[in-house]
Amino acid sequence: MIIVLKTKTQDKDVQNIEQKLGLLGMKVHISKGEFRTIVGVIGDDNKVNLEQIKSLPYVENVFQVLKPYRLVSREFREENTVIKVGAAAIGGKDFVVMAGPCAVENEKQLLSVAREVKKHGAMILRASAFKPRTSPYDFQGLKDEGLRILRKVKQKTGIIVETEVMDVRDVPKVAEYVDILRVGARNMHNFDLLKEVGKIRKPVILKRGIAATIKEFLLAAEYIVAEGNPNVILCERGIRTFETATRFTLDISAIPVIKQESHLPIIVDPSHPAGNRNYVIALARAAIAAGADGIIVEVHPEPEKALSDGVQSLTFPQYEEMMSQLKKLALAMGRTL
Repeated sequence: MIIVLKTKTQDKDVQNIEQKLGLLGMKVHISKGEFRTIVGVIGDDNKVNLEQIKSLPYVENVFQVLKPYRLVSREFREENTVIKVGAAAIGGKDFVVMAGPCAVENEKQLLSVAREVKKHGAMILRASAFKPRTSPYDFQGLKDEGLRILRKVKQKTGIIVETEVMDVRDVPKVAEYVDILRVGARNMHNFDLLKEVGKIRKPVILKRGIAATIKEFLLAAEYIVAEGNPNVILCERGIRTFETATRFTLDISAIPVIKQESHLPIIVDPSHPAGNRNYVIALARAAIAAGADGIIVEVHPEPEKALSDGVQSLTFPQYEEMMSQLKKLALAMGRTL
């Protein structure tokens, strides 16, 4: 259920309706826009006397939501959610680039990448300290040492940093070291992890699972927001289809669909669906043209020596060329980069 409050409703009235609904065992989420305050209600609607709620002097209207993802829907919040972290604003006019190696390998490697990507316009450094791999024999990441390196690189360069979190037990620790947490595609259905990152207030990048529908993707985001964290950045990173020419199939149509269905920002990972650095720039161009709010792309100083995903990581010259092309496209799309 969604309750729309009248313009200039006072805080005491918001608290009053929140208390009334809380006594009925309902979860309440408040969204304050420029002109309206929206109250999202989760629970058994049959417990609520709709006529009584409608009769309150500060209530403008009451809607029963049919979509299962209530809090992330456009019905709950009409205007786009803009997530601010440091100097970056994701979901607004800016097209935000997050770039860096697949994995933290050592301080020298990460520092060189951070300086390079920042020089050409990236606002956020991406790099994983924990690596979920298909094979148990592949490089699994530097773990705690990787987190310490991320912090050092942030201190030396001033760049915003993000990394993946895989384990419920690691959420508080990872949140201490980075500005943005990432839930990978393999963990999109890890509901305990989604609930845990929902308890923190730092932004969370949620990647779409390799076989997830858009509905399932938005419901996964709902888990996070329902726990109290509204700072969710959706990430389309390709889904598994019958095609083998690329690693995955980038569902570019998901961008306009999600923009219509949800107020949350959505970015694109062009590296994982490509699986080949020669395709990455084209997919990045497609992302901005389709209306995405940014990209998260893999860049490595020496991809042939990378411990993870080297074949799809851009070289420094390729990254510079990509940024040059995206800046031209951003201008044409009315975005800033």
